[in-house]
Amino acid sequence: MRYAIVESGGKQYRVVEGRTIEVDRLALETGKKFDIERVLFMADGDDVMVGTPTVDGIEVKVTVADHIKGPKIDRFKYRPKKRIRVRGGHRQHYTLLMVDFIGKPGEERKVEKPEVKKEAEAEVVVEAKPKAEKPAKAEKEAKAKTEKAPAKKASTKSTEKKPSTKKSSK
Repeated sequence: MRYAIVESGGKQYRVVEGRTIEVDRLALETGKKFDIERVLFMADGDDVMVGTPTVDGIEVKVTVADHIKGPKIDRFKYRPKKRIRVRGGHRQHYTLLMVDFIGKPGEERKVEKPEVKKEAEAEVVVEAKPKAEKPAKAEKEAKAKTEKAPAKKASTKSTEKKPSTKKSSK
């Protein structure tokens, strides 16, 4: 499996032939093909090429698959007792790139498809088991009450009056 580390928009991405990656929004139309020149690293099995800072003679051909939006991020600032409530949000724009080819310009080779494990084609029949019925709540409460130990009574010593030690002034 051939893969590379490329730079786009100041960020680095690991690209594999036949897969898509999300990069920051690019000003290109959907379906347009182009090359990524900033290849920092390329590996093909045991062959490894590390750039200083880039690898010369290697190109990554990609196709713009789609423009999408990322998840919405909400922010809320709140200062208690001061009537300050500020709500804002953000939704990042991304471009989906399909990696078509990684290698030297003019190199002819068959692109390996990423291996996808397929389940056995034979159909597996799973029989549904009936769920066990739950006991009624009344039975649970009755069991809970019988299992608890009776509470102990407080001692009567604390209720007795103690003689006062104050001296009376007459």
